[in-house]
Amino acid sequence: MSNSDFITSADAVFTLTVKTLFNVPVRLENWSTNRAWEGQALRLADTRLSIDGKLNKGFVPSAYDMTLNFSPNSNTWDIFDAIQMATRQARTVYELNGELQLPGLNRKYTFVSGCIVEMAAVPNGGELLDERSVHIRWENVLPARI
Repeated sequence: MSNSDFITSADAVFTLTVKTLFNVPVRLENWSTNRAWEGQALRLADTRLSIDGKLNKGFVPSAYDMTLNFSPNSNTWDIFDAIQMATRQARTVYELNGELQLPGLNRKYTFVSGCIVEMAAVPNGGELLDERSVHIRWENVLPARI
């Protein structure tokens, strides 16, 4: 069996860099059990059908929206809480870059020029504390083989 046969998320590695806030990339850990990350479809084109039935099409630049979900007791929250506090205090947006490595698929995804759009400030309470989510909007996502 080759490595490309493994479709597990368990060996995934996601690193994040935050320009002007942290000097080194940080590894995100202790993901949510049910849905660690989710990405929206990347919109590439728009079309219009003319009245005589011709399909006109064109490239549409679009951002890539992604939601990261972590266990409520994840140390990763120290990183996101620090970004959130710095953002609110300085009244500025910090630029993020990231890389998701999926060794089982021999693939990686590089996320370029993003920012936190919104995040859960506290975990929801119930019988157990719920996972918390961070919504990031990226300028671009670049897939590659590793």
